[in-house]
Amino acid sequence: MLMKRKFDGFARGTSPRGGVLSESAAEALGARVFDYVTGDPGRLLRFMETSGLSPDALRQAAGTPELAAGLLDHVVADEELLLACASALEIAPEQITQAWRRLGPPDAGEFGA
Repeated sequence: MLMKRKFDGFARGTSPRGGVLSESAAEALGARVFDYVTGDPGRLLRFMETSGLSPDALRQAAGTPELAAGLLDHVVADEELLLACASALEIAPEQITQAWRRLGPPDAGEFGA
């Protein structure tokens, strides 16, 4: 069974930006993306419409890894939003996609053999 090592922040790896995002760093970035999306009523409404979350459900889910993963999925699925978010956070878009890959469901090849 292949085990992934967890790191704080970035570790040396094969990513184009020179590192692999740790789970804790991915969650922290997810929180920043949450702040970006919820900081604008139009972006927030669009996320709520596409996710099907009510205001109460969004409040209850705030801070959970599941919401962070869903929000990152939403941002990564829209290139314009991804680029705008990365620019606003002053990070490379690849960092957001690394967080999305880290927090999202495993690839089909990663399930038990």
